[in-house]
Amino acid sequence: MRYIPNILSTIRLLLVGVFILLFSKTKYLACLIVFITAFLTDLLDGYLARRNNWISDLGKVLDPLADKLMVIAAFSCFYSVGWLPLYMLLAVLIKEGIMIIGGLLLFRKEVVVYADWYGKFAAGFFNAGVALTLAKNFWPWIGALNLIVIGIAIVLAIIALFHYAKVQVFNRDKKES
Repeated sequence: MRYIPNILSTIRLLLVGVFILLFSKTKYLACLIVFITAFLTDLLDGYLARRNNWISDLGKVLDPLADKLMVIAAFSCFYSVGWLPLYMLLAVLIKEGIMIIGGLLLFRKEVVVYADWYGKFAAGFFNAGVALTLAKNFWPWIGALNLIVIGIAIVLAIIALFHYAKVQVFNRDKKES
């Protein structure tokens, strides 16, 4: 039972490929359903891991990796059809790339970067931005709200990146010396 959160994160990783495939076939409602399913499994795996103390180092890597890859995939798909400006895609790619590479380098040093509220707020806005962008196909009245939400997410993500660097990298180095 304690592996359920990791299984859910693995399913979310697989859903990234499903999302890309469906998007390439212009099945936007199916993409929205896949995205919401991934989001709900993210909430469920976090809840189960914390509630039952099923937290593992593998889960601390798989969970954010699945989240980041889904956002990167969604934003790349959106850019490919002109729904997202290049600067927003680049901001996300650079920020998430730094987080993924930094997280993997720290993991190799047996340091696991844990999520905190800075990252959770940014992730929440990214998730809302992706959902709004897909929903805009069915409810055009959304207008530019999706881009506003994504812009807020990018600002929050940059703040979170500096926060993580300060708290989990630079302060860790001071403690170890």
